[in-house]
Amino acid sequence: MVLSCDYFRAPKKPKAIARLGENYLFQDDIVDLVPKGTSKKDSIAIVKSFIDRWATQKLLFEAAERNIGKDKVAEFNMLIDQYKVDLYTKAYIESLVVRQIDTVVTDGQIEEYYAKNKQYFKNSSELVKLRYINLVKENPKFAKIKSKFSSFTKKDRKELEQLAVQFKSYAFNDSIWVDINQVYEKIPFINLENKQKYISSGMNFQYPDSTTIWLVKVNNVLPKDSPTPLEFLKPTIKQIIINNRKLDLINTIEKEITNDAIKDNKYEIYK
Repeated sequence: MVLSCDYFRAPKKPKAIARLGENYLFQDDIVDLVPKGTSKKDSIAIVKSFIDRWATQKLLFEAAERNIGKDKVAEFNMLIDQYKVDLYTKAYIESLVVRQIDTVVTDGQIEEYYAKNKQYFKNSSELVKLRYINLVKENPKFAKIKSKFSSFTKKDRKELEQLAVQFKSYAFNDSIWVDINQVYEKIPFINLENKQKYISSGMNFQYPDSTTIWLVKVNNVLPKDSPTPLEFLKPTIKQIIINNRKLDLINTIEKEITNDAIKDNKYEIYK
């Protein structure tokens, strides 16, 4: 029977690339350090910088252990132990919550939450319902586009959407509330100083700039600190409901674990 000499060969030891006292930095520690395609010169610089930083941290740590005092070391060790407990338990509970949480939130549940908490929901800034089109001044269909933009029947909207490739920018969903700050971003000639001139319920106007014309129709405006509409809050309320469920589920999990430990005589409080 012939056995390969490889069978008796000792495992290859990892190759060290630096030493600091009894501490070694190995080649395996820097396997993914240098991005692919990096030049040889830059690769050497990256590795050298990493090794220097590793050595500096080790030296500082050793100096700290010698000089910060036993009380401080004990305090830090307690914090480290607590951090480990928090890290493990947080990861475990989150994995349980992900498997058990009900993330389906119905419109009825959202409406019920809104009705109970409506007094707490106030606009931090104005909310606006509007539509707009921005198009070049020379557009040959300007009159037709302006007419359809003003009347804005279902048929008009469909035809405008078909022409939208000609527009610099546009927004037709004027049935939803948007924050006034989004208006400033999308329609740059409107700002905090002049908004009273342009943002008012029912306003329908056109505004020419150097090369384009803006068509704007403001359907409605809700002032700051007025009750926030439900449709604007739906995504927020949905997330609140899910977060509340998470908190309830975490409390339930913690109580069940503790109660099971009591039943199994693993946990008891001495009187």
